[in-house]
Amino acid sequence: MSRPAIDPAIASGGAATRDGQPISYSRAPTLDLAPWIARLYVTIVDAPADYELSCGIFSDAAMLRIQLRGDWTAETAEGRREMGRATLYFGPQTRRMPITVKGSFTSVGLSFRAGACHALGGIKLDTMCDKLAPVETLGLCREEWMNLFAAGGSPEDWCTAMEDAMRRMIAASGAKEPDPVAASVEAAAFTNPEISVALLAQQCGTEQRKLERQIRRDFGMPPKQVLRRARALDMASHLRGVADRDEAEALALRYYDQSHLIREFTALFGMSPRQFVDSPQPLMTLSLETRQARRLEMLSRIGPGDIKPWQ
Repeated sequence: MSRPAIDPAIASGGAATRDGQPISYSRAPTLDLAPWIARLYVTIVDAPADYELSCGIFSDAAMLRIQLRGDWTAETAEGRREMGRATLYFGPQTRRMPITVKGSFTSVGLSFRAGACHALGGIKLDTMCDKLAPVETLGLCREEWMNLFAAGGSPEDWCTAMEDAMRRMIAASGAKEPDPVAASVEAAAFTNPEISVALLAQQCGTEQRKLERQIRRDFGMPPKQVLRRARALDMASHLRGVADRDEAEALALRYYDQSHLIREFTALFGMSPRQFVDSPQPLMTLSLETRQARRLEMLSRIGPGDIKPWQ
């Protein structure tokens, strides 16, 4: 595999891969918030004022995204959305979502654990896939969240502020923790996405049809599609150089052959694996790197705060 192409017009305001691709400051939540939050992130990227970056994102989790800088356009399931400074709730994506952003940008936010949005607000994710909505959908206040990010604050300051706001929200809602079955499915998608749905239901101690209904509610799609997406996201992380290189062979063996990989990848990302490597993918790489960091921590391949294999 050749080295992934990078965009020389942009520069990271924080960390970067060995290849020079910008990556976010991200970390796991504190222990009390672990049932609710998967990851917190702060992304700072500098670019010429008139430069327009055309890329995409692909997240397997519902997200709270606060756009502090940049003029953004997203191609959603409900059409094109244009925004500047905004606080938005993104449902999970079933495929790559095209995104453009003009100028330098700062994006701050968090990803929710599977089942958390339903526990907090009764939201079924199958109604939110490939869409975005105002944060009021979750019962949040836009102004309150915008005011969390004081000028001059560090990425860690901002992550801590988001955690404090989430604690207040959870306490005010009186919500019970998400169903542990959702966490079991989430773990399987990270550790063993080749598992059959029947075996997954057996391991979760529930009937297959019941599990399928819950996965559609908490993940937004049928279980086979959840696992298929997980395989593709892991492969995409490898192609962009933000995965553990020791896993390269194991990730490739999840596909029957090269044509199977190309067919599956193209269906979800809208381009072949070769095109994905040869064209800069800065926004996609940021999204993939944050997910992969969480996955490796879950697998105990790295510890929280450790240097990642791609740094």
